[in-house]
Amino acid sequence: MATMKAIRIHAYGGAENLKYDEVPRPEPQAGQVLIQVYAAGVNPIDWKIREGFFQQVYDYSLPVIAGADVAGVVASVGDGVTTLQPGQAVYGTADMALSGAYAEYAVGYADAIAPKPKTLDYIHAASIPIVAITAWQALFDSANLQPEQSVLIHGGAGGVGRYAIQLAKWKRARVIATASAANLDDLRNLGADQAIDYASQPFEQQVKDVDVVLDLVGGETQARSWQIIRPGGVLVSTLGVPESGIPQGIKAVPVFANLRANSQLQQIAQLISDGQIKVSIEQVFELAEAAKAQEVSQHGHPRGKLVLQVVHPA
Repeated sequence: MATMKAIRIHAYGGAENLKYDEVPRPEPQAGQVLIQVYAAGVNPIDWKIREGFFQQVYDYSLPVIAGADVAGVVASVGDGVTTLQPGQAVYGTADMALSGAYAEYAVGYADAIAPKPKTLDYIHAASIPIVAITAWQALFDSANLQPEQSVLIHGGAGGVGRYAIQLAKWKRARVIATASAANLDDLRNLGADQAIDYASQPFEQQVKDVDVVLDLVGGETQARSWQIIRPGGVLVSTLGVPESGIPQGIKAVPVFANLRANSQLQQIAQLISDGQIKVSIEQVFELAEAAKAQEVSQHGHPRGKLVLQVVHPA
């Protein structure tokens, strides 16, 4: 039986529960794709799953291979897969319930995988899928953002926020974003029309009557946001929304990304190839350093994305 190296969660809790194991290499079933992993993205949801925060959502049987964001080459395809071919360079999301991305090989559903952006290497491509898909679905599917509308993005310097700024500008919206003072120039470089230091400039004193709030922060930031949304406007949040207390005439929508989003991955890849979206990397780790990478994700407040490199260019 063929084997591979993989990072598995052996118990819920701290990063010490991630182990670098030798495991059987998976095989794709109908509708699935086996990917030789060149690089895997590290997302905040990865350490939150490891900590056990999503046990009610994801019923994994431990030990389980961690990670979802993936870029690599199609090794084989399962029955019924016609959109992807062995040898093709791809990016997208593996499925931890099948075989996660922190490994030499990963399995994903074919409709969660798309051709890799031609202008990017595998490391940069692996940093994209979850954050870009989340930003796309929040702005366009949940909030129905339109040209000339205004959008306030809380947490603009984070992974989702960076893509949200650029996608909103591509849509020709007016973009306001909040971040720490050190990141304001970065927000402007990404296309924000107005950048607000959340620590020294209360956003509710700077902004009013916005069409859309994209809340990536939650808590009191979300609570203070209702007052600056115009009647008929919408707040979308990756942190959930309250069941009561929402002002009359304002819509509140929780966002939980659907990662089987092949068509969106293709559109995002085209925008990257066209120069509409910039992709930034903060730090690259070896696969065996996954625990360290998750610690940085959890405690280090990285500006760009963290990536595990699995295959090194010859």
